[in-house]
Amino acid sequence: MRIDKFLNATNLVKRRSIAQDMIESGAVKMSAQVVKASRNVKVGDVIELAYLERSRFYEVLQIPTTKNVPKNQSSAFVREVSV
Repeated sequence: MRIDKFLNATNLVKRRSIAQDMIESGAVKMSAQVVKASRNVKVGDVIELAYLERSRFYEVLQIPTTKNVPKNQSSAFVREVSV
């Protein structure tokens, strides 16, 4: 699954267009490298989202099979890790 779709499907960002804007501005990284929107996400990847105050790191636990995941089930797909 593409990283922009993954961020939207797992409710890490509100809309896919916001995810794409964050990716284009370099605020989304994997393995300390800026990624493109077409980058595929795999189980075990760590995604860094750089906000104004600090960065947050999320580990991919599973890939969703549906377009959107209910907010109360997001924790089954990603978990925040401290690095």
